Amino acid sequence: MIEHEGIIDHIDGDVAHVRIESVSACASCHAKGVCSAADQEEKFLDVPLHGANYRQGDPVYVQVSKRLGFKAVALGYVYPFLLLMIVLVGLLAAGAGELQAGSFALLSIVPYYLMLYLFRNRISSTFTFSIKKTFTVQ
Repeated sequence: MIEHEGIIDHIDGDVAHVRIESVSACASCHAKGVCSAADQEEKFLDVPLHGANYRQGDPVYVQVSKRLGFKAVALGYVYPFLLLMIVLVGLLAAGAGELQAGSFALLSIVPYYLMLYLFRNRISSTFTFSIKKTFTVQ
């Protein structure tokens, strides 16, 4: 399982809206105050509660299976890269100029990401998150 710490922002019915802080490796560096590469951003996930008892402000771990994590990486990065490279190499092998081949290769991923956007609801239904409470000593 892949886990991220988060806090329940609010609850609507049987769905918890969990805020997680996405931190790059640079953001945890001791020199992040003087470096412009440090980035942090908040992300929100909707997680079904399945009748579990949670309250707003509860610290939780958001979990997803590693298999789904790899699927997300493949959909977002690996497949478009492969598409781009296939188009680029194919056009260069067909005798197209480098500028033309590169331009068409870059444009070839636009329909791919458009299809991802159009099917986002169907794709998001395959990604299921779960939460569990964190146990902190006070």
